[in-house]
Amino acid sequence: MNYNNKKFRTVQNSDNGETSGETIFEYRQKDNILTSDYEGGEIVKGHLIGLVDKEGNINMRYHQINIKGELMTGVCNSRPEILSNGKIRLYETWKWTSGNKSSGKSVIEEI
Repeated sequence: MNYNNKKFRTVQNSDNGETSGETIFEYRQKDNILTSDYEGGEIVKGHLIGLVDKEGNINMRYHQINIKGELMTGVCNSRPEILSNGKIRLYETWKWTSGNKSSGKSVIEEI
């Protein structure tokens, strides 16, 4: 699976997450290395970097600055599903490595 030049939007998130339907992720991939810039909603600016395995699962680290001016960091694992329209849905399990260090789940979909 290759995520290069695909855009995603959050469709579901835990209450302790900061991304929302206004957050847009722009993925880039070269070989098995994934990067993304994202922003929107409560996120002023964010970046992630990760590794993609042969099944399309992503192991990533992220950092972002929210609208409160806080620098937040975390880890995330994403599992892909191909939808009937050919778009990708990612099921994410994440954990903050800053702030209260809580964890959550989110779903993002290709737009």
